[in-house]
Amino acid sequence: MDGEAILGALRARFGGALAETHAHRGDHTALVERGALLDVLRHCRDDGALGFDMLADLTAVDYSKFPGREDGPRFEVVYHLLSVPHNHRLRVKVRVSEDDPVVPTASGLWPIADWFEREVWDMFGLRFAGHPNPKRLLLYEEFVGHPLRKDYPINRRQPLIGPKI
Repeated sequence: MDGEAILGALRARFGGALAETHAHRGDHTALVERGALLDVLRHCRDDGALGFDMLADLTAVDYSKFPGREDGPRFEVVYHLLSVPHNHRLRVKVRVSEDDPVVPTASGLWPIADWFEREVWDMFGLRFAGHPNPKRLLLYEEFVGHPLRKDYPINRRQPLIGPKI
C-alpha cells in the first residue's frame, strides 16, 4: 500500500475527523481532529493493511511566529509512524490551542510514547491526558518555563541547582 492509498483509507474510515491530508514531496500527512486522535492512531496500529507498529517520533511545533498561522491554533503535536513489515510511513498531526494545551496520551498504544510525551511536556508545555508519569524528563523540576516555545526569553536566567547533600 502506498502513501496515497493509506491516506485514502483513513479518509474513508474517519471522514470528517480528518481536517486535511496531503502528500508534500512524498511525506504523507493526516491532520486529525483532537477528539479522534486516539481512534486514528489505534486504527493505524491495529489495521493489518496499515500495520504501523512503531512510533518513530513524537514532537511538537510552535507556530506562534509563523507567517500565515497567526489566527490558527498555536501548536501542533506530530506523530511519525512507521510500519516495519510494510515499509511505509505516515505523519499524523493534531492542532492544539494555547488555551487548552492537552492531547490524549498514546502511551497505551506505543510504550515509547511515555518518554516522547514527557519530552514534549518539558520543552513545549503541552500536556497529555492520562499519561502515567507526567513529570519533567530533560530539565530539572525547578526549571521555569518551556524553552522550545517561541516566546521563551533567550536571556532568561534559571535557578542554579546543586547536588543535595
